Amino acid sequence: MDIYDYSLERKLKELDSDLHQRFVDTVFALQKILSNYKLIFPDFTDHTELHSLNIIDFCNRLIGKQIDKLNADEIYVLLLGCYFHDTGMGISHNDFDEFSKQIDFGNYFETHSHDNYPEIVRNFHHEFSGLFLHKYARFFDFPSDEHLFAIIQISRGHRKTDLFDRKDYPLSLTLPNGNTICLPYLAALVRLADEIDVTASRNSKAIYDLNKIVEEIDLIEFMKHDAVKDLEIKEDEFIMSVSTDDRKIFDRLTILASKMKKTLDYCRSAVNDITPYEITQKDVIIKRV
Repeated sequence: MDIYDYSLERKLKELDSDLHQRFVDTVFALQKILSNYKLIFPDFTDHTELHSLNIIDFCNRLIGKQIDKLNADEIYVLLLGCYFHDTGMGISHNDFDEFSKQIDFGNYFETHSHDNYPEIVRNFHHEFSGLFLHKYARFFDFPSDEHLFAIIQISRGHRKTDLFDRKDYPLSLTLPNGNTICLPYLAALVRLADEIDVTASRNSKAIYDLNKIVEEIDLIEFMKHDAVKDLEIKEDEFIMSVSTDDRKIFDRLTILASKMKKTLDYCRSAVNDITPYEITQKDVIIKRV
């Protein structure tokens, strides 16, 4: 991927300097919070503000010329959704106990242990992120309850949630200032951007020491990301450039591409069929380099 594309941030500053300053202040306050995931997952792939920047960059590229359709409030909640979406990865034990009482885990515990705190957090971190936002909203100076709702839904929407649910993801959420927000589109952008953030730059060897990783599953994840040298967004496809002689890693990358395609198909359907916006990509291609 080339240098970061800051189109959304520039557009927000141009359209509404107050919302832009609120965004900047919130990001400043979030930096330490985002790093808390390392207390639970010291060897897990990056979930800091660097990952959030990648997500924003991919959103910029996915949006492209459609950026002129977005109003300032849509850009504001999208940017903050990118930053808040993984806050649930680093919640405290006290918040974990409190939030767990509010989450519908379905039949998860029929096949998983109640006592595996990190595994539960990893599998439901999108819901923990939403509950974290709701509990600590007063610290972030959101313009209205409607803005908060939108940011929560975008954060939750980066995985598993039903983007076709019109209660959680209304096509046109009206704000107190009269602007509207198209939640299915914004949530789909973050979900898709998060899915394709798989390149080696996400887990730099300058930050992570692979010799200290003891869990095989974590080591394989790092090796898999390290093999992905670039993810290029073309108008009609994603091209994942990979370099590895390890058959096991290449097989994992093939599975990864298939998973990305499934998410792409879902997000395309959630956006193209029912919103004024469009996701133009239709396929995920693996290219050996």
